[in-house]
Parts: sequence; C-alpha cells; structure tokens
Amino acid sequence: MSHARLFRYFKTSPEVIRLAVMMYVRYPLSLRNVEDLLHERGIDITHETVRFWWNRFGVAFAAEIRRNRIQAMRAFRHRRWHLYEVFVKINGVKHDLWRAVDHEGEVLESFVTRKRDKAAALKFLRKSLKRHGPVEVIVTDRLASYGAALKAIGAEDKRQVGRGLNNRVENSHLPFRRRERAMLRFRRMHSLQKFAALHGSVHNHFNQDRHLSCRENFKSRRAAALAEWRRLCAA
Repeated sequence: MSHARLFRYFKTSPEVIRLAVMMYVRYPLSLRNVEDLLHERGIDITHETVRFWWNRFGVAFAAEIRRNRIQAMRAFRHRRWHLYEVFVKINGVKHDLWRAVDHEGEVLESFVTRKRDKAAALKFLRKSLKRHGPVEVIVTDRLASYGAALKAIGAEDKRQVGRGLNNRVENSHLPFRRRERAMLRFRRMHSLQKFAALHGSVHNHFNQDRHLSCRENFKSRRAAALAEWRRLCAA
C-alpha cells in the first residue's frame, strides 16, 4: 500500500492516528488509557478505534522505520549479535519469543514459535541473517538448539557462551514485558508476532540511551525522533 493511499477514506487526520499509535505502542498504556488521554486533548474516539488504528497502520509505520534504519546502517557491519528467548503465554499455552539485538542494543528481530527446538532456532537465525546480513560473533545462552542450528548453517565457530555475556538482550525484553502486562497478555500467536515486531521498531526509534549522553544531546535527539515519527508515511 502506497503512502498516498494509506490514510485514504479516513476522516481523522494522520497526525492524530500517528499520535494514538505511538502512545499505545511506546508506553505501557491500555486502549482505554489512550482513549482518555486523547479525550483530554479534545480528540473524541473510542478504545476500539485505537485498536483498529494500531492494527491497520502500525505495520506500515514499523516497516518504514525498519527500512530507514537498515539503509542507514548498511555501512556499519553488525560485529556482534545477542540472541535470547523468553516464554510468553497465549491462552495459557507457553510460546517462545526469540529476540536478536546487536552490540549497541538495537532490536534486530523478534520471532514467535511454539517450540524451542532446532527447527525453530534455525528458522529464526535464517530470517535474521537474510534481513540484516552476516555477523562476526553470535552470543547465546546454553540452549542446545542454538548450537544445532548454527552447526546446520556452518556458523558454529561464531558462537560465544558465557555468564553475563548476554545481559544486553536479556534487558531488551524488559520494555516488552511491561507492555505485555498492560495488554493483559495475548490471545493469538499472530497478534503476538505482529505486536512484538512493531514494538521493537518503535523502541529502536525512540530509545536514546539518555544515561550515555548529556542533556542537550538527549533533547536534540528526542526532538529529531519525534519529528521523524510525525513524517512517517507522509509522502
């Protein structure tokens, strides 16, 4: 869908739609929380409208963010990846959310499977390598599925395992866990996969690592990120 046709037939302005999607995905708010916050700004919509908007437009926003970031980072090869998986319950059944981040904490890929076996790890690795290209070092935990999958693609020599080496990717799950609690968990595997990918892209876009920069640099980068978000799918 082209950007010119994305907001076609919608009476609500694109600026309001972007604001609602950003508030729901970026912050640990419920649909009704977003409805109330927008009502304070004089925007009268229902929580079901917010649900429809993030399902309809969130994918397009995340795709443009991801495309722009991949193009900007092509000149910088990912030296190190960190891979980790956590349990997520869907209707009481445990599923696995696999995540890959680079050496700077950038979320590269999120992938949901029903099992933690070799086939799931292999599918996750191939998807990540196809989208982001080769990597020099892959840090994982001691899950045997990683070793079997890396051996299958001929990259077992790139694997590193050690205590504390994977803290970066383990911490990257925390924002999603907070968001998951606000949403009262997920009911479908497709919804989990869709939201995890969207949440990762939005988190990358707005995460400024304020503890690593001075106040002035943080403010300028935050303003630039917000201005870029307001231009998403505008052309």
